[in-house]
Amino acid sequence: MRKIVSSGSHLEEPIGFSRACRIGNSISVSGTAPINNGKTVHIDDVYNQTKYCLELSITAIEEAGGSIQDVIRTRIMLTDISRWKEAAQAHGELFSSIKPACTFVEVSRFIDLQWLVETEVDCVVS
Repeated sequence: MRKIVSSGSHLEEPIGFSRACRIGNSISVSGTAPINNGKTVHIDDVYNQTKYCLELSITAIEEAGGSIQDVIRTRIMLTDISRWKEAAQAHGELFSSIKPACTFVEVSRFIDLQWLVETEVDCVVS
């Protein structure tokens, strides 16, 4: 069984992606940017952009039938790795009791220059 969760983004159709995809007990959440209604939120605020992205991911996981407790891996991609502690604070507030595998990486840029972070999340529903 394959279940798709849409973000509502106008980019889903031309790119061919969804916010999240579940097959069996596995859920993968696509790269999630700090966008609300087509506009970047929390300009120049790594902490709040990270928290927003992760909260969007958790919502998608729940729509796919999972929960935050099912998260096994997160990826935090930043345009400025020197600001990793700001992203880590947001991550820790959501995942400190779950402790998924986690990776922080620096990327050269995202589609929108106002995005400082994108996140990815993977789950195994227990």
